[in-house]
Amino acid sequence: MTEENPYQLNHRHLLGLEDYSRQEIRLILDTADSFKEVIQRPIRKVPALRGKNIVNLFFESSTRTRLSFELAEKQLSADTLNFTTSGSSVSKGETLSDTARNIEAMQVDCVVVRHSAAGAPLFLSQCLSNAVIINAGDGAHEHPTQGLLDLLTIRDTLGDIEGLRVAIIGDIAHSRVARSNIWGLCKMGAEVAICGPPTMIPIDIEDMGVEVHYHVEDAIRDADVVYALRIQLERQQGVGLFPSIREYARLFGINTERMSHAKPGAIVMHPGPINRGVELDSDVADGKRSVILDQVTNGVAVRMAVLYLLNGGGERDDG
Repeated sequence: MTEENPYQLNHRHLLGLEDYSRQEIRLILDTADSFKEVIQRPIRKVPALRGKNIVNLFFESSTRTRLSFELAEKQLSADTLNFTTSGSSVSKGETLSDTARNIEAMQVDCVVVRHSAAGAPLFLSQCLSNAVIINAGDGAHEHPTQGLLDLLTIRDTLGDIEGLRVAIIGDIAHSRVARSNIWGLCKMGAEVAICGPPTMIPIDIEDMGVEVHYHVEDAIRDADVVYALRIQLERQQGVGLFPSIREYARLFGINTERMSHAKPGAIVMHPGPINRGVELDSDVADGKRSVILDQVTNGVAVRMAVLYLLNGGGERDDG
């Protein structure tokens, strides 16, 4: 690959943040900042992707991510098709590969895919010769646009990400959000501490360059950002990884007292949906330190930026 151009992405797809450089991440965030101005206009639409056909291929239920992508596509003037497994050929036994090839035969330019299997977006990128693939969450692997919108929220609120201390609390093992955030934050120069029950901490997580703690107060101490994760009960396959919800809330829930260990100007984040009284107390989730709704707003701008840059908004070097 040739030397990076600061005004273009050097990837054809967005499968995860692990392979994206600091420069590429900064380009996406800067582009998203410019689209935030578009979102504030009386007419929130630009012709940037007019004539592009984009399919939202969601094999998992979603509210924020799906609606955010749909809104981003419409505001870029793309033609959008929404696919769900209910009532589709998938429910009749069609394979992911056949579904993808049929979609590409319809001359689709971009596929936004959310799937319960880690690696599904990568598989699609290998099956399809022409369409751009954007990962909207694959199993417990990555959720790159969530990681990017979180980076944008942190940068907008606290300034330069480099040197900040970010504490990520909760179900690390089953969280694709955690992985994308760890990759993105570390590439942007942040110090990342994670904390959760031992059964929810991957054995090799320290290889990603993070601190590991098992007491919330230790992880939160002097943090600039406290990021609470949702408990991924649907990915635990019926295995009891902690005694009870009440016990989890007692040991790892973020409340006002625990936030006192963070820096005075620390912010609180959560990817949603929130289990109130479990991961976050309501007074923290709705308090002055919370930027959770800012995350939702920034999700549209980030997804506009990703769609724009990968679908003709910047020349790509495929060398």
